[in-house]
Amino acid sequence: MNAWLTAAQLRDAYAKKSLSPVDVVKEQLARIEKIDSRYHSFLQVDADNALKAAQQAEQALLAGKCLGPLHGVPVGIKDIIDIAGQTTTCHSKVMQGTVATRDADCITALRQGGAILMGKLALHEFAIGGPSFDLPFPPARNPWNTSHHPGGSSSGSGAALAAGLVPLALGTDTGGSVRHPAAACGVVGLKPTYDLVSRRGVYPLSFSLDHVGPMARTVLDTSLLLEVLTATSTSPRAFKARPLDQGVAGLRIGVVRHFHLEDEVAEADMAAAFEEACRVFEGLGAQLVEIRLPTLQEFFGPQKIILMAEGWAVHAKSLRERPGDFAEMSRRKLLCGAFLSAGDYVHAMQCREALMDQVDQVLRQVDVLLVANSMDPACVIDDMPEVVRTYTRQARVPFNLTGHPALAVPNGFSKTGLPLSMQIVGRYYDEASIFRVGAAYEQATAWHTMHPQACAD
Repeated sequence: MNAWLTAAQLRDAYAKKSLSPVDVVKEQLARIEKIDSRYHSFLQVDADNALKAAQQAEQALLAGKCLGPLHGVPVGIKDIIDIAGQTTTCHSKVMQGTVATRDADCITALRQGGAILMGKLALHEFAIGGPSFDLPFPPARNPWNTSHHPGGSSSGSGAALAAGLVPLALGTDTGGSVRHPAAACGVVGLKPTYDLVSRRGVYPLSFSLDHVGPMARTVLDTSLLLEVLTATSTSPRAFKARPLDQGVAGLRIGVVRHFHLEDEVAEADMAAAFEEACRVFEGLGAQLVEIRLPTLQEFFGPQKIILMAEGWAVHAKSLRERPGDFAEMSRRKLLCGAFLSAGDYVHAMQCREALMDQVDQVLRQVDVLLVANSMDPACVIDDMPEVVRTYTRQARVPFNLTGHPALAVPNGFSKTGLPLSMQIVGRYYDEASIFRVGAAYEQATAWHTMHPQACAD
């Protein structure tokens, strides 16, 4: 079986009976066993339950029944999300032995959508640490080059997708944690509109910044996963996937260059890939409009204060009682919140409201924004100063702070063969437009069809 089949292709193959869910899950499990020792993307593989679910999916197909939009499609789950009866480790010694008693809402949605849960994926500890080597579990590695970082905090999600171990994955995004691994691993990742996808049953980091987000190897698959994640919502804003063949002719795309040319000067490869993407959109008939937002520094200040204050509120008890059970990087970051005042937090929230309004005003002038993602390709994983330095060289944080939806799409490779990425940002609850623009770019380019040579076996 082709390990790079998309969820949409699997659905078509099932309908034609050219593939069966049981065979697909068996192949994926065998592939995980064979090659994931290189990438450490999975913390827990739930082979027995995955095979049982595949058998049920196959029996339903034979009976002419559809279990949902993701009928028989394997999905990997970031291990910060509860699955009943399984340990939620958050990639931390602190949480070892913590067994979930009920499914997170997003897991309920996946089950109702027919998806097959393959197991739990690696992450940065509590979604805030880094690629730490002082934990019970090794950090995930980048399939494009295992000496490099796969991004984070949804590191295992990005690595598993890039390695062809699953076609779909769930991540969470508080300061870019879906879009960073999407960039580093050359896949697609969405931070949806804040609160569009339920966070119930997801271990919190920062309740007002946390988002659950879908990840895949194509824009279409990402949209299918988002549809399932919101299908159980009672909100009238639940997302409905639609055909992605409308193109971009006539759309106004706001191009934000100052993020990567002035605020944090990007590496030359990234800047060149961004300009080439602009030319692609012009060739497709879009109207490009130069846009300026507040500087990256204006977004980073309040976001950091909010994240640190809310993160301390979550972890204060454990940090006081079991500080040695945290990785050094996580502990150092979380302890910063202990020194913040209520006034600091209130002021940051006031700044946030002003920034939300400013981005909203800009998005009334254009249909979407085109924005940089990471300013550099993935760094070496065990160079901690470089991990720390490159983390803030990114344009993801603004949209965690404002809550606008942001889609990471691969747009090239560096001279060293590592993936590059950009973001498409939309109005609140207008995921449809950013999927439309992302799909048009994807259909005009071939970056999404390229896979790590080392994963070909």
